[in-house]
Amino acid sequence: MTTAKTVTVYHNPGCGKSRGALEILGERGIETEVIEYLKTPLDRATFERFLDLLPGAPAELVRKDKRFKELGLNEADYQTREQVVGVLLAHPELMERPVVINDRRAIIARPSERVLEILE
Repeated sequence: MTTAKTVTVYHNPGCGKSRGALEILGERGIETEVIEYLKTPLDRATFERFLDLLPGAPAELVRKDKRFKELGLNEADYQTREQVVGVLLAHPELMERPVVINDRRAIIARPSERVLEILE
């Protein structure tokens, strides 16, 4: 069954979770706009919108991975909206992915199956 709903996926093709979320949406016939955020840098307004629509703390949008540590960053310094937006503008590769968004909510599809929550 195909639906008229469209979702936007902020995608990193190198990420298995991101590829998995796209596959799940495709299997369900969901129209998807894909934005490769490392090729098309996101602006402050986009990050602010994510934080408006995502449940949970702003810090959940920042990956605390090997790259985070390589940059010498400290988790305690990236808790507020302004801190999170600032670090993601400077280092977009630190954005937790994939972010899947519809007109009224957003989720971070980790694991990939969480993408189904956006369709509820």
